[in-house]
Amino acid sequence: MYRCMGLIHARLARSGAALRREAGQGTVEYVALILLVALVMAGVVAAMKGFRSNDGQELGDAIIGKIKDAVRQVKF
Repeated sequence: MYRCMGLIHARLARSGAALRREAGQGTVEYVALILLVALVMAGVVAAMKGFRSNDGQELGDAIIGKIKDAVRQVKF
């Protein structure tokens, strides 16, 4: 009987240790993903530093206008 209880305890302790080792793993992966996106964005900004164009000006103005309209419609 004690041997059976010992085996059960050992298996539960082993599975609990595996869960404890993986705790927080998702957070680490999300932080790494955010850092990767930030690095890519910084690279794009650095590459576009010498590039001058107004091609996206209308699109940018339209997006900003839509955001401003949505913010104005929010009622507190």
